[in-house]
Amino acid sequence: MTEPYDLRKVLAELKEMPGQYHETDVEIDPHAELAGVYRYIGAGGTVMRPTQIGPTMMFNNVKGFPGTRVLTGIMASRQRVGQILKHDYRTLGQLLNQAVSNPVKPIKVSREQAPAQEVVHLASDADFDIRKLVAAPTNTEYDAGPYITMGVVYGSSPDKKISDVTIHRMVLEDRDTLGIYIMPGGRHIGHFLEEYQALDKPMPITISIGLDPAISIGTTFEPPTTPLGYNELWVAGSLRNEPVQLVDGVAVDEVGLARAEFIIEGEILPHETIREDMNTNTGYAMPEFPGYNGEANPAVNVIKVKAVTHRKDRPIMQTTIGPSEEHVSMAGIPTEASILNLVDKAIPGKVVNVYNPSAGGGKFMTIMQIHKENAADEGIQRQAALLAFSAFKELKTVILVDDDVDIFDMNDVIWTINTRFQAHQDIMVLEGMRNHPLDPSERPEYSPGIIRFKGMSSKLVLDGTVPFDLKGEFQRAQFKEVTDWQKYLQ
Repeated sequence: MTEPYDLRKVLAELKEMPGQYHETDVEIDPHAELAGVYRYIGAGGTVMRPTQIGPTMMFNNVKGFPGTRVLTGIMASRQRVGQILKHDYRTLGQLLNQAVSNPVKPIKVSREQAPAQEVVHLASDADFDIRKLVAAPTNTEYDAGPYITMGVVYGSSPDKKISDVTIHRMVLEDRDTLGIYIMPGGRHIGHFLEEYQALDKPMPITISIGLDPAISIGTTFEPPTTPLGYNELWVAGSLRNEPVQLVDGVAVDEVGLARAEFIIEGEILPHETIREDMNTNTGYAMPEFPGYNGEANPAVNVIKVKAVTHRKDRPIMQTTIGPSEEHVSMAGIPTEASILNLVDKAIPGKVVNVYNPSAGGGKFMTIMQIHKENAADEGIQRQAALLAFSAFKELKTVILVDDDVDIFDMNDVIWTINTRFQAHQDIMVLEGMRNHPLDPSERPEYSPGIIRFKGMSSKLVLDGTVPFDLKGEFQRAQFKEVTDWQKYLQ
């Protein structure tokens, strides 16, 4: 019987792939230094320049946390995600779309079968302090505190009939308290919390850290692709063709992910909030995917920690840099799948592929590759753009290109806008729509009279597709097909 998938199995596979994994024994400070170092080595994305896409990195010697390792950047390369999932990186959106439609539900295992519970620390212990147990880094010197950025929160409805997982930013506030930012609207954990608050009861949750990337990517799906009642762990089960393993908590009435590196167990308190930067007063939370420092929220929800469990053998604290290429992989690929899911149903065969590039942090921008077969397809590309906005409300910009354009090459995409585009007729602007509140331009002060409330936006479509009746006049220069070109590199 083969060993089930978990983070350690994936890392063992990565070590066999040249250039995909690096570890260091040089001491690193988790306070700002760890993220500062990885920014240069492999973060990519919208991180402050200079940066690049590089290997996933393991820090074996973390200041203040002997015996704990910190891993970052495992998904900070779309090509590496493809290797991890054993699939062509260019069609990962299609892969996830298929996984959503073919779910594999989790199974429960005993504590003896759960490496995540090999070591148990209870909050009732006199020396318990989560800040000394969990090596949560700060990304910058201005962060509100140490943040858990790759923790998968598992929660259920009060009657336990439905459950789900999501990733949230969570700041360590004191020995047994976390602040959790739950973005308003849509996320299922927030829906469950509202039900608990109506009952005036705390909501039991677990936070699993150090996971197979198939889980982390599957977790970031949102409605309408995965409606209330759909647990995104089913996606990970489908991607691996094996069920995710769950285990009952040791201190709360909820399950955690049995093959995680750490599980934090706790309760979200009803009707109680705290200021996110209560310990630092910096005014900032942490760097978010648009590339700016997120503002500290004045009223994040409160998690009271009941226990921390972890693996016995050098547990791995997994973290990410907010604006990095890793966020693009986690947010962008499921968004591509969501868009493909909707457009395939409405206009099958017309959208060849979809890519959410780094420039939009995986959320703000989509490039859609359009196939027009005849004159009746003219205009279908713009309907596809409107469907994309319907599939993912946080999308801000759609670029439409023909099927001879490489959507993964921004030079080719921008070439389209320069040679197959006229601004006076190929721009669509949709005003007064809802978008992501982390876009700093979406505030009334930026555009008085147009943006009424923070989080509203004008959305943009750039139609770089050639009108069907002119298609013959826009043929790319045709070069000779050479099948043995690689011999000239030997």
